[in-house]
Amino acid sequence: MKTTDYIENWLKENLSTKRFSHSLGCAQCALELAKLYNQDEKKAYLAGLIHDMAKNLEDDALYKIITEEIKTGYSKHELKNSKTYHAIAGAYLAKKIFEIEDDEIISAIRNHTIGKVNMTTFDKIIFLADKIEPNERDEKYSKKIFKILEKNKGTTGLDLAILKCTKETVKSLVKRKLYICPETIDVYNYLIESVGYLSDDDD
Repeated sequence: MKTTDYIENWLKENLSTKRFSHSLGCAQCALELAKLYNQDEKKAYLAGLIHDMAKNLEDDALYKIITEEIKTGYSKHELKNSKTYHAIAGAYLAKKIFEIEDDEIISAIRNHTIGKVNMTTFDKIIFLADKIEPNERDEKYSKKIFKILEKNKGTTGLDLAILKCTKETVKSLVKRKLYICPETIDVYNYLIESVGYLSDDDD
């Protein structure tokens, strides 16, 4: 695996200033969440750091990587909204460019955008860190998510926080008239059945 210094330099050169700032914020947030949920802090930092490594590639380039190099491991629905491309390609490029072979890190990168049913705790941490990191995300929104985590301990808090994020994602996609992957709905329905609806205070 490439060193953290190498990875940070690569990201700084290949991401926009705002995206690099987001990546650093996500890495630090992932580390802090890892502390709370007894996950590997170094791995969480690394996964948060590189989760968006493919974000600044053009959609056409990402589509080509997915369909011509990766070829498997994604649904046809994920190709209907270009916003999902970077997660698929990023997991692949993390192996190719940074020589990362850790399955937890690769899975977290792959699933940080849409999520999936039965995510691991590590997956959930990176998913949330992406949504609530302090550098570029909306502070008011992040505080709502942290409030959910504080009020609900353990993995239940993580699930309720992800449910809130998924709900807001669906609302945003509808508002922008964008395609909603069925996988997103699957995550929402799974969490509703697992942990129930959010209370009015959290909503």
